Amino acid sequence: MKNKFIIALFGISLLSFVGCTDLEEEILDESLEGSGQAEVISGAIAPAYGQISWTWRHTNYYGLQLIPADEAILPYRGGTDWYDGGKFLEAHSHEISAANDLVSSSWNEVTVNISRALSAIEVLTPLAEEGNTEAEGALYEMKALRAYLNMLMLDSWGIAFKKESSDELSEILRAQEAIDYIESELLSVVDLINTTKGPGRINQATVWGFLARLNLNAAVYRDPYGTPDFTAQDMANVITYTDNIINSGAYSFSPEYFDLFNDENHDNPELIFALDQRGVLNREHSRWAYWSLAGSWFPRPEFPSADGTDGPAITPDFYQTWVDAYGDVDPAEADARFYQENQIIPEALQDLIGFSPLNDEDHYYCMAAEDYEINRGIIRGVIWGPRKDDNGSFYTCDEGYRIYPVKQTKGNGPDKDVGYVNHELQVDFTNEGRLHSKGYRVSKYQFSHTSPNGNNYSSVDLVMMRYAEIFLMRAEAKLRTGDNTGALSDVNTVRTSRTAREPIPAALTAIDLEILYRERGFELYWEGFRRGDQIRFGHYEDSWTEKTDSNPLHRLFPIPQNAIDGASNVESYLIQNEGY
Repeated sequence: MKNKFIIALFGISLLSFVGCTDLEEEILDESLEGSGQAEVISGAIAPAYGQISWTWRHTNYYGLQLIPADEAILPYRGGTDWYDGGKFLEAHSHEISAANDLVSSSWNEVTVNISRALSAIEVLTPLAEEGNTEAEGALYEMKALRAYLNMLMLDSWGIAFKKESSDELSEILRAQEAIDYIESELLSVVDLINTTKGPGRINQATVWGFLARLNLNAAVYRDPYGTPDFTAQDMANVITYTDNIINSGAYSFSPEYFDLFNDENHDNPELIFALDQRGVLNREHSRWAYWSLAGSWFPRPEFPSADGTDGPAITPDFYQTWVDAYGDVDPAEADARFYQENQIIPEALQDLIGFSPLNDEDHYYCMAAEDYEINRGIIRGVIWGPRKDDNGSFYTCDEGYRIYPVKQTKGNGPDKDVGYVNHELQVDFTNEGRLHSKGYRVSKYQFSHTSPNGNNYSSVDLVMMRYAEIFLMRAEAKLRTGDNTGALSDVNTVRTSRTAREPIPAALTAIDLEILYRERGFELYWEGFRRGDQIRFGHYEDSWTEKTDSNPLHRLFPIPQNAIDGASNVESYLIQNEGY
């Protein structure tokens, strides 16, 4: 594989990262069968699919979508943790520089992923031309993957890279040219790509979903700094592509919302596209599970090293959207998507008045490791979990492990070692608001029970596209073209589909853009959509906790300075985005 593409995009320092594709990466059983050329084919596509894990790592592209939106905030915890050069503080307040590491690491991983997809295309093309049908099918997947990755570039930096050979310099496209290129790539494969492979591989429904996303956001991509003009044709296209998925009958809603993010979710009928993480690769990690959780909390008592990181919390502003929607009813009592109670604290232990970690030695209940499961959704108040003794081992009992109110063991706050972890709503950049326990947390993904240490070799697929999003995209397209009745029906289909347990959200009686924006937040929170939603619905310039910036030029991120410097041998090749 030639390295010109890598040099042009972001400098020589990353050559060793990509080099030639790593044929040691594995692809799982829904990939290719057989040996010989089949192994060559799977060896070509595995690095491209596997790289998605690093692209969407919490401190790469996932964090870049999460932290700048109003749904998450990551302060400098206690003045000791998560400063990381200020990159998360800058991202949240929209005061990002071209040297911000969150931006540059995200850029690097997406461009590496594009490079790996191109490498696979170069391997597969001659095999496909020779009549190898497996290679031909894999080639369609890689072209669709490259288009998807370019859509990530367009969404965050306003550019796409057009490149058919590693011997060429990429052509940089913006606005309508970029939209047309990505759309042409997807349309070139949509009627040819497989229709049967599972969510770990791109299939026809995935491509339809990509086309729907592209058309839904086309108005923003054409004019990223202006007021979006949602054309009737764009919205008609969204409806057509989402209709194709819905009418295929291949997908259905998961009755239990949190099953979407559990072990064995690979076979959940709602998943359309997911990062396949069925316990094979060390990189299959629980980052989306543990990033937000308290560093003093251990969700798997079998593994003393598996804990949270006291990373991001939800903002008080995002929490308020739930409160505003349900009024006097606690959101946990109104919407099963908000919370799932898995830990039933014995009634005799629930009153913690007069107790602290200094006098609660006997204030616990017992639970077998295989039966222990932390609560899910938005986590508030005092949390419960296993506790370590002075030697770093968990306290045990006849039935397994002692489950206590979690002792605050992290940071340097006044509650360290003497108080419980008590997640309070207010979290900000002040000395008080940045303490380790501050902020409600998100526990959306399960800690994998198949992992040998609670972190690596997770079997929980990371969800990239699911059936509910398809209905919400169709609802938005209908609403923007005056079909309020159809939009309301689609939104209510999503709201009332989670029937496994109470409370099932009640059907809405009316719909408008603000309610739809809110509903997307409730259904898709912390899945990487909120930043784009805020831009599309006109809320990215709003103020929220620790963010007052209202500059529309900040809708796009800066192109990393090291990328511009690395391409400086080609005059005007990479031009910095406006506002930076």
